[in-house]
Amino acid sequence: MPHIDLPTDAPGIGGLFRYRPQTALPMSQLAEVLLRGEHSLSRGERELIATYVSSLNDCGFCSRSHAAFAAAQLPGGMDLVCQVADDPDGAPVSDKLKALLEIAGAVQRGGLEVTPDHVEAARKSGATDLEIHDTVLIAAAFCMYNRYVDGLAALTPEEPAVYKTIADRIVNRGYMTIAPAGPTG
Repeated sequence: MPHIDLPTDAPGIGGLFRYRPQTALPMSQLAEVLLRGEHSLSRGERELIATYVSSLNDCGFCSRSHAAFAAAQLPGGMDLVCQVADDPDGAPVSDKLKALLEIAGAVQRGGLEVTPDHVEAARKSGATDLEIHDTVLIAAAFCMYNRYVDGLAALTPEEPAVYKTIADRIVNRGYMTIAPAGPTG
């Protein structure tokens, strides 16, 4: 049960966004740019980074929802997403993505955990400065989103069908669909 009274029974961050649309808009815009904007990393790869960080943070709603978003956009589907969450080094992803996941994991532990060795390994595997930058920002943003959702005990459904429904909307229409139109909180 959420720690505060919400005007809806929408799960996860959606319920929190409906409570406070003024903060929902910039948070949705940030997710839209980072996870769906033009980029050399695919949308699925960026969702995989978000999933990985959310999994490390034990955020049930965010790890389940972004796993569904990543699975819908990656050829390996949910099997690949689970492999990355369980063992990113052994998962069948590119060396570049493995290096970026290593950076994301370091950010999750703390920004100062990212070392020049992490960055050099990413560069050697073909990562650009933009990909390194955005990996750090995705990881940092998802630490915030995860703590927002869990800190207010947002509703976290167990049923995979809920996440599939949300994934269909996000994959096809984007993150701005979860930002409410007007103030309610």
